[in-house]
Amino acid sequence: MTAANRPGGRPEGSAPGWKVALALVSLALSLLLWLNGLIDSLSRPSVGNDLNRRQLELAVLAEPSLDGPLRPLLAGRNPQQALAEAINTELDSAREAGRRTDPDLELEQALLLLRQRNNQAAEPLLRQLTAGPAPQAQLAEALLQPDNSLALQAREQLIEALPQGGVLRQWSCEALSGAASCSSKAVSQQAATQLVSITVLPVLLLLLGIATLLRALWMRWKGTAEETPSLQGPQLSGVDAVLLIAGGFVVVGELLTPLLVSPLLLGLLQHWAVKSPLREGLSVVGLYLALMTGPLLILFWMLRGKAEAGWLQFRWAPLASSLQQALKGLLMVLPLVSLVGWLQGQLWGDPGGSNPLLELVLNSHNVAALACFGFTAIVLAPLFEETIFRGALLPVAGRRLGAAGGILLSAAVFAVAHLSLGELLPLLVLGIGLGWLRWSTGRLGSCVLMHALWNGLTFANLVVLGW
Repeated sequence: MTAANRPGGRPEGSAPGWKVALALVSLALSLLLWLNGLIDSLSRPSVGNDLNRRQLELAVLAEPSLDGPLRPLLAGRNPQQALAEAINTELDSAREAGRRTDPDLELEQALLLLRQRNNQAAEPLLRQLTAGPAPQAQLAEALLQPDNSLALQAREQLIEALPQGGVLRQWSCEALSGAASCSSKAVSQQAATQLVSITVLPVLLLLLGIATLLRALWMRWKGTAEETPSLQGPQLSGVDAVLLIAGGFVVVGELLTPLLVSPLLLGLLQHWAVKSPLREGLSVVGLYLALMTGPLLILFWMLRGKAEAGWLQFRWAPLASSLQQALKGLLMVLPLVSLVGWLQGQLWGDPGGSNPLLELVLNSHNVAALACFGFTAIVLAPLFEETIFRGALLPVAGRRLGAAGGILLSAAVFAVAHLSLGELLPLLVLGIGLGWLRWSTGRLGSCVLMHALWNGLTFANLVVLGW
């Protein structure tokens, strides 16, 4: 492509010196920040262990309601033993890492031993908990009383003070009051429904995804796939793209925005007396909106006077067609991401460093807070990230590197920008899938919808596990 044919009508080499220097400084800062963030992610706890334990808890609760061949398929052969091993592993890992052990998890370990009639092992754990924080300490004291003389109202208050979700409340209720007083049958049936939704549905989607992927590959091999439309993009140079991603997304969005906005936002929420967990939900929404503002303003400033109509190619209409393309892309990428995640687990184990938002969603039982988290994950993040990575970066990179190079580069930057070494490879595959959808359909709106569907499935799975 000659200089005259390039968007904007001038070669990239004609960028002013100050612009090139600013791009280089921004790139250096970004690489430093990203490298530091990826390394730090290894010290963050992984939500994977928590997810596995929550599923085992559901299996233990659901087991009485599962009949016939469904029981071993959904709950495993011995879910109580598997849960005990998972709890022991999690507590041992925390001790080895020098972290404070979770009193809820220690209480759950003691309750599980009581259910297994191993009172001799449970008693020292309960006595150790009595020196810890309330309400776990108060509940441990009540469980140590041989005559179980605690008044009914006091028992209910102790149980209500425990976190919702999982088995902690149910087992505490049964230990203090007996199964007949704790709606054990209804709880078991609800757990069975939750367990089916988080095990059967993903398997069905995975099988459907494999079939969709094989069909698409067959059509492309036979030459019957639809022609790819021309890929439009913003009239930006390579230097502009570096400034947008490194300067706008990283330095302004990921570094300066939290430093400047977070104290102000937290101060306002405290002034308005917003309590947790709604405070965390509003903080996430407010901070993400602020993070979006800087890069988007930089993008529109770069395009002032030279943006052609429709360069983003959102092309929402017809909406049914966009949604169909998004669903097809989701199904096709699902088995690939699952395969990469499984291979990584076999070769590397769980490196940790999960997105902190996952843990917030998993442990929140406040509808308003969950609505904030869901709005951020399902609406704001797909719109913003697809505009930056597939709307701006991919076409600009594609003009220099070709379609495959543009897709791969945008996917790599997308994956690294999430600052999670443990999720890097699955995010890379997801980014390639999103880039392929942008290239093959010429519709950015389909990418936004596919991204929203992906985040929505993850969000729904976390809510079901944590509720």
